Amino acid sequence: MRKICVVTGTRAEYGLLYWLMKEIQSDTSLELQVIVTGMHLSPEFGLTYREIEREFSINKKIEILLSSDTSIGISKSMGLAQISFAEAYEQLSPDIVIVLGDRFEIFSASTAAMIARIPIAHIHGGETTEGAFDEAIRHSITKMSHLHFVATEEYRQRVIQLGEDRNKVFNFGAPGLDNINNLQLLSKDELERSIGFKFGMKNLLVTFHPVTLERSTAKEQFQQLLIVLDDLGDTRVIFTKANADTDGRAINFMIDSYVSANPNKAIAFTSLGQLRYLSALQYVDAVVGNSSSGLIEAPSFKIGTINIGDRQKGRIKADSVIDCAPDRNAIINAIQQLYSSGFQNSLCDIRNPYGEGGSSKKIVDILRSHPLTQLLKKIFNDLPRSPAA
Repeated sequence: MRKICVVTGTRAEYGLLYWLMKEIQSDTSLELQVIVTGMHLSPEFGLTYREIEREFSINKKIEILLSSDTSIGISKSMGLAQISFAEAYEQLSPDIVIVLGDRFEIFSASTAAMIARIPIAHIHGGETTEGAFDEAIRHSITKMSHLHFVATEEYRQRVIQLGEDRNKVFNFGAPGLDNINNLQLLSKDELERSIGFKFGMKNLLVTFHPVTLERSTAKEQFQQLLIVLDDLGDTRVIFTKANADTDGRAINFMIDSYVSANPNKAIAFTSLGQLRYLSALQYVDAVVGNSSSGLIEAPSFKIGTINIGDRQKGRIKADSVIDCAPDRNAIINAIQQLYSSGFQNSLCDIRNPYGEGGSSKKIVDILRSHPLTQLLKKIFNDLPRSPAA
């Protein structure tokens, strides 16, 4: 049996990996190993490893988060992570390590696997997020990885542009969309009871993360959004809190303060979980903020997204995504566009560029069948040069 080790550090990432993990678990030729780390093990972020334990056996828990979201604190967390992942891989001896995305703890997991000579399968490579240091981390993980599962053809071409073997780069779409097809989403009454919140005539789901390549902008940018929300007297708001990124705690403090001052219109969650989060997308008018879910999942629900600032700059976007600057007037204009009749009428024809689901089964087919010999010794594949070059 091939031992497939899945690494997860955040609630959102686990949601994207869930059906892939289920497929590996049910395959008799594969053995699923699970390593949880990062926010999953933090009381501050909801101890979400408990949600994982209801579905899967956790092989290793690697605690890395320090009580600091400064640059120094995150760098120290990365160092602790690499030490612990090296020890975990030595004990588990996986045949393949699966990582998703671009977070700092995933960089450490990938570096330790590379040094341990374990093939790495990377999901969601080739994407660009020009406002975050995730951009550099993601492309670095691509160069450490051996099998690549990307979400669009443009991203596939970008991974190939980075010198990767085109026969090892697979475009199966975004695995997180499998949740939409496979989960029995909650009705409005069920969701309202579950979260203790009544929807109004207008409703927004807000997730805002720091833009990590900018210094000390998180509080000011988020304050601009809160000012706009304050003026929307007929709108109810569901907040999901920021990740453990630089200055993320400042945003979460502001969310708590806003909800405390506006208990009749706003509610906040450290983690809604995939079922409640996707169920909420059925009943809100838009996802607001700078989360990738507004680009990847929201279009499948035929709702709008107001994408604020540069965190997601460079990512492929559906026509349902409204980009705006992180200032009050730009956000007001975006909300006016969101509720305009022309924009609302256009939503029924929206196509999600990240696919329609079904990628988890396809990924498992590759994990099961692809030869592992010679994976580690990669050749840099240069693109053909034009005659002028």
